[in-house]
Amino acid sequence: MTTASFASRPDDRLPRYQQLRDDLVSRIAAGEWAPEEAIATEAELGQFYNVSTGTVRKAIDLLVSDGVLTRTQGKGTFVRRPRFDSSLFRFFRFVSRDGQPVLPTARVLKREIVKPNEEIRDALRMKVSEKAIHLSRVRMIERRTVLAEEIWLPRARFEALATLPLDQFEDLLYPLYERLCKQMVASATEILRVEQATAETATLLSIKTGSPVILVHRVASDFAGAPFEWRSTRGAADTFQYQVDIR
Repeated sequence: MTTASFASRPDDRLPRYQQLRDDLVSRIAAGEWAPEEAIATEAELGQFYNVSTGTVRKAIDLLVSDGVLTRTQGKGTFVRRPRFDSSLFRFFRFVSRDGQPVLPTARVLKREIVKPNEEIRDALRMKVSEKAIHLSRVRMIERRTVLAEEIWLPRARFEALATLPLDQFEDLLYPLYERLCKQMVASATEILRVEQATAETATLLSIKTGSPVILVHRVASDFAGAPFEWRSTRGAADTFQYQVDIR
């Protein structure tokens, strides 16, 4: 590995290890190292950036603390793979006809390329002129719809999904984002609230209009902290569960 400069212009007001930390995050967000892949060794990074091993170690310590990297004794330092696709089911409980826990399958009902409204545009830090990919999909158990979802993605980052046949969208979207678009989810913010089912949601979920539903609203971001997915998921309140361990 030869000596090289930072990928982006560093902020000279920050300590050298902080500049290095920020540059490594940018490289991870750009897909240089995939989730669960080992990054370069501390010695290699020190040579690459022309800094001491101590400076590299401080930068990596920050990334481990931030949850971006994880260390495995004797093996190296790896990009952590967050698992948000299953986190939704902390809030909704589903079982099959024989009473066994089950994860819903998914089907995309509609895709459109449109300009998002102001709320979504601001959440995703998009320009007024930018368009987004809007997906309407349902999650099903034994062909019965149990969740209704609306998903917004900046088209510029997810162009491959703009033309992907709808039957090729998978049950879990995040592996698809990574494989086709090189976009990796690193963190997410979720907000829960109760609302009344609109006529459209009620039809999808086979419940009465005005029935209570749980809305889980999520904004997902990449390793650099840039948000790129806006998602709302609605399910009937009688399937909602909340569990927390207090110690």
